[in-house]
Amino acid sequence: MTALTLCAAVAAVMWAGLLLDPRRRWQPFREEGEAPAPPSDAPLVSVVIPARNEEATIARALGAHFASAWPNLEVILVDDASADRTVEEASAAAANARAAFVLIAAGPLPQGWAGKVHAMEAGARAASGSYMLFTDADIVHAPGVLGALVRESEAAGLGLNSRMALLAAESFWERLLVPAFVHFFALLYPFRAVADPRSRCAAAAGGCMLVSREALERAGGLAAIKDAIIDDVALARAVKRAGFPLRLALTEQVRSLRRYRRLAEFWQMVARTAFTELRYSWLRLAVATAALLLAFAAPAAALGAGLAAGDPLAAALGGGALLLSCALYAPMVRFYHVPLVWALSLPCAAMLYLGMTWHSALRYVLGSRSRWKGRDYARGEEARR
Repeated sequence: MTALTLCAAVAAVMWAGLLLDPRRRWQPFREEGEAPAPPSDAPLVSVVIPARNEEATIARALGAHFASAWPNLEVILVDDASADRTVEEASAAAANARAAFVLIAAGPLPQGWAGKVHAMEAGARAASGSYMLFTDADIVHAPGVLGALVRESEAAGLGLNSRMALLAAESFWERLLVPAFVHFFALLYPFRAVADPRSRCAAAAGGCMLVSREALERAGGLAAIKDAIIDDVALARAVKRAGFPLRLALTEQVRSLRRYRRLAEFWQMVARTAFTELRYSWLRLAVATAALLLAFAAPAAALGAGLAAGDPLAAALGGGALLLSCALYAPMVRFYHVPLVWALSLPCAAMLYLGMTWHSALRYVLGSRSRWKGRDYARGEEARR
């Protein structure tokens, strides 16, 4: 047995183990349906939306919140020094709103704070609700989402209840990369482990995070994560450390308005935070690289080499490992309403993500931690502009 065949065998065993695991910790939670009618004493929920240069989407995002079935909410838009018509578009959208609407400025960015977290903090200070829904200016929520979140949070005493917004998967690159993005996220942060109070695993999706005021205060407030680039996961960790349970689920009721029609757009989005996700650790990068090569590249190479050399064992193990990985991926492909044949593209998507991660690491070497919406987060420095 060659080294390549052995690697393919290891990959096949790994994928089979995941598929056959009775706990199915890798399988994401799905939203459990529509919420019942809100109670007459519905708690006040403060919707906090940081916005920086979001003129194209802010009106639709606000309109969705104003159409919420939840009877007791206030919407707080935090303008983070937008240079476009975000404020004007928001004001027009809120002109006939049924819900209370507050527009505030984030103010100058203090030293040591990430821009988005600072805007979230400004919104939290202005909020009056016993719950705060942190969301983004390019996310739309269905009318019943807030009721479902509050009902679950009240019933289970959740400190943070999050939904992963459904990304568009219509263009070629979206179909190739979007379901794979969520699939790898669910493997890295198993949703069932996130919900398990015995597990240290914590994660959330920044487009939809309902946080109780008590949990946020006991977690140290947003000041506890003030310099976080990946603010949603950082907030989830802080809330879980404070002793509160979490929930993270997939949904079709929360949708992103952002599109990624070109590879460069998606590449930039991932490369912005990929090395941050690995905590700027070269050891973690090496482990992640080895894992992806073992899981995807080695089986593909074994399949090709086996077919070319007439080695049925190598071809069978390589092909079997790839089919098992695609079988694990198939439910996510179906969730995104993409033709099932796209499940076979997972190895290609994995190699692209590996390239994005190494690009992120290279940018770090060149002195940049992250760049987003005109702000540079340099290595060892604070955000500029």
